[in-house]
Amino acid sequence: MWRARPSTSLRTSELRRVALNKETTVRARPAAITLTSAAEARIAELMGRAPEGAIGVKLSTPRRGCSGLAYSVDYVTEETRFDEKIETPGGTFYVDGSSILYLIGSIMDWREDDFAAGFTFENPNATGSCGCGESFTV
Repeated sequence: MWRARPSTSLRTSELRRVALNKETTVRARPAAITLTSAAEARIAELMGRAPEGAIGVKLSTPRRGCSGLAYSVDYVTEETRFDEKIETPGGTFYVDGSSILYLIGSIMDWREDDFAAGFTFENPNATGSCGCGESFTV
């Protein structure tokens, strides 16, 4: 019987490794959202003309619109503790920590045509959206 108290400085996975005397593998956590090359290029373009003090671009899902949540992309001037940080070739992209659960597995793209330009989202968590496509619900 194992009676020694584990040190509080050990992580849970390390405790299991010691207790079970087995080698465990820790896999990297996937990013909350996948960016297409077009979205990465647009982020680089935005960072190229960013206001002074901007350290990146941040995606959040504020409450608004017909369906309850909307996508919002803004410049960010400081890191927030629980934000997801994704390094892209053109700059740093952040996902708001309180929005991550709504966005896990999403794909963010940038699309332009003759009439409109903007970020688009393929969100597997969205259960519905409004008729105009500006907001979604989970």
